[in-house]
Order: sequence, then structure tokens, then C-alpha cells
Amino acid sequence: MANNFKVSVVAGVGTSPASAYTCPSNSTETTIIGLSLANITTSQITVSAHVSIGAAGDGVARLVKDAPIPAGSSLVVVGGDQKLVLNNADHVMITSSAASSVDVVTSYLEIS
Repeated sequence: MANNFKVSVVAGVGTSPASAYTCPSNSTETTIIGLSLANITTSQITVSAHVSIGAAGDGVARLVKDAPIPAGSSLVVVGGDQKLVLNNADHVMITSSAASSVDVVTSYLEIS
């Protein structure tokens, strides 16, 4: 089994759901070890993050819903002692209350 530490950056997420990370569908499992959301605007925003199960989004589990992030601040959704395990084709989605307002950094370990 190969273990690879990686990072994904998605800039300017807005009001439409955006994928922060999608687990490959080639028998890979992923452990999210960090998920940070940074407010890049001059006003407070709210953000939501959820996990969709499988490529078809067969189930949805919210990680956070409408969490406030003050201007110039960030929110750590996953990190420290908390980890998030994803299976084939699962994906993490982010939405903000304002257009082009959130930068997302996802740190993860892919196990294939």
C-alpha cells in the first residue's frame, strides 16, 4: 500500500457548492487531516461544509452548517485530533454566503 501526503487548494469559493476534495475511485481511501476555510473578504460570511457519499452523492453528512467567519479570519473544520475518512468517490463540498469569498486548503493522506 502506498501512502502519499498531499494538499489541495481551492480559491474563491462562493455561493455554489464547490468540491474541496474528491477521493479517487480507484480503490483509494483518504484521511483528511486538515480542512481550513479562510474568509478573504472585508465582511463576515457564513460557510457550510458537507461530505457526499459516492460519485452519485448517495448520502450527505454535514460537517458544519452556516458557521460564521469574521472578515480576515479562518475556520478549521478538520484538524488537530479530528480526522475524516473518505472512501472511493466520496467528496467534500464547501459553500459560502457570499460570492468568491472563501479559500479552502485541504491536507490529506491518500492510501492506495
